[in-house]
Amino acid sequence: MIAITLPDGSVRNYEDGASALDVARSISEGLARNVLSAEWNGQTVEAAAELPGDGSLRLFTWNDPQGKQAFWHSSAHVMAQALLKLYPDAKLTIGPAIENGFYYDVDLGDQTLSEKDFPALESKMIELAREKAEFKMRSVRKAEALALYTGNEYKTELIENLEDGSITFCDHSDFTDLCRGGHIPNTGVIKAIKVMNVAGAYWRGDENKPQLTRVYGTSFPKKALLDEYLEHLEEAKKRDHRKLGKELELFTFSKRVGQGLPLWLPKGAELRERLEQFLKLAQRKAGYKPVISPHIGSKELYETSGHYAKYGADSFQPIHTPEDGEEYLLKPMNCPHHCELYKSKPRSYRDLPVRFAEFGTVYRYEQSGELHGLTRVRGFTQDDAHLFCTPEQVKEEFKNVIDLVLYILKTLDFPEFVAQISLRDPEQPEKYIGSTENWDKAEQAIIEAAEEKQLKTVVEYGEAAFYGPKLDFMVKDALNRSWQLGTIQVDYNLPERFELEYKGSDNEMHRPVMIHRAPFGSMERFVAVLLEHCGGNFPLWLTPDQVVILPISEKYVTHAQALLKLLDNCDIRALVDERNEKTGRKIRDAELNKIPFMLIIGEKEVEEGTVSVRKHGEGDLGSMKLEEFTRLVEEEVKNELATD
Repeated sequence: MIAITLPDGSVRNYEDGASALDVARSISEGLARNVLSAEWNGQTVEAAAELPGDGSLRLFTWNDPQGKQAFWHSSAHVMAQALLKLYPDAKLTIGPAIENGFYYDVDLGDQTLSEKDFPALESKMIELAREKAEFKMRSVRKAEALALYTGNEYKTELIENLEDGSITFCDHSDFTDLCRGGHIPNTGVIKAIKVMNVAGAYWRGDENKPQLTRVYGTSFPKKALLDEYLEHLEEAKKRDHRKLGKELELFTFSKRVGQGLPLWLPKGAELRERLEQFLKLAQRKAGYKPVISPHIGSKELYETSGHYAKYGADSFQPIHTPEDGEEYLLKPMNCPHHCELYKSKPRSYRDLPVRFAEFGTVYRYEQSGELHGLTRVRGFTQDDAHLFCTPEQVKEEFKNVIDLVLYILKTLDFPEFVAQISLRDPEQPEKYIGSTENWDKAEQAIIEAAEEKQLKTVVEYGEAAFYGPKLDFMVKDALNRSWQLGTIQVDYNLPERFELEYKGSDNEMHRPVMIHRAPFGSMERFVAVLLEHCGGNFPLWLTPDQVVILPISEKYVTHAQALLKLLDNCDIRALVDERNEKTGRKIRDAELNKIPFMLIIGEKEVEEGTVSVRKHGEGDLGSMKLEEFTRLVEEEVKNELATD
């Protein structure tokens, strides 16, 4: 008999030769039908494979990331099999699972594959999946593996770099492929398939090596799930921040200015300014003091902080001045500057905590192929702050920052999030600076603070910054996509490197602890995520234009302009559409521009001293006095910004 420990801590006994599927079946037939993969003592195993002895077992279904990983990895095998059926002379290379699907890189020789070929490939994959062929792993000697791939230089290169005794193949139906494992029980689980795209890709990402055809696909255990996914993709295209940013005239890019360097148009700049003022007000109430630091710093500054050693290759190259040996960097981080601000005068324990806040623009070199709208840029502004406190104050200050992040997420309607506790990788201590003792204290403070604030958390090892652990807020948007936005970090190391001090109550000098925090993360990325989350329908307090006044003819423009001044006196952002267009066209354009309120002005409204009000997405609200309308706007803004 073998003893199997399940995630809830319970232990069950099974006969030798039992598989993960047998364990699932003993729990319930429904679970067994849904199991896609398994993990045995922390290692991925095939669900149908014999368990080797006593140990801990986890079962994964479609609802688990590991289950999806196995599903899409197995689907890549089916795609490779289908490609060989349709292109017998093709040379297969690699085909991993990726986020939301998989791809396979293949050398098609003189043949090509384009969008018109997708239906045939999908049809062949479905046909093969319906065979319900089991996935089976086997070990292969190196010589046998090389013999199987005679004529395929890509697989040969992969095998040559493997040790004899560590090479495994996966078989299903009449197909076999070099593979490490991690598959669903059989191909029949795959019910819906979509070939998404085709692109060129260099072998091993090296432009000096042959170019291959990369075929992207996705698959699901139910057709309804595929339909839902494709609907989400269409909605995501409509909400793409690059598309909406252009339509709403928020930002633009210029090749002459440079890649990854956004230019904010007036409406975008005003929206960004409102976000900044919103956070500045909250920070001022929480005891933060504003600071400003330059856009460059000496290379020595970042060598002292450790950033140059860790990220020098990802920064812009040093700026050399006429002074011999003098070098500067475009600022990649704000924290070293803030350390020097703290050091500008002696500090006492009575002064702490010191909280410096800055909307500081930083610059990091991103590869051109990795740039993406506002979410991946080369110059961005962080809503940065650094808190310097005594060790005894760390947890309370950390909890206060959590409260600030929660206020922002609530106000901007991001109700779903997980707080990721990002810790050291215990297997790679060389990645981090500082003592084990300080790391232990920092990690414990974060864990306790998150627990006391009753946050929903996950722990990720290896995701800490090089100088300290952090709490990352992984936020779900309206399309159920996860984004890392706010972050809070505890740092014992930069105060050590910069020799920061304060005089304690014992009259001795002590090191402060530093807390890094950025609730938005970066203004650029946050605006992009917010834009896609709300589809351009910003909260009323934030939207660039709150009201558009629509005179139904030219003779009412003067009255409309008078209303505009009255609204401006009430701090309501409005404009007048003076175009010589029909009212229906003006309404349609206002809807497309996502302006929350429309005030229609005609003869009746002028005579009665009213405005006819329409609301974006809702339609006619009827006629009302201007004072009544301004109260309506003020009340909605007040509710949006209300705190519990």
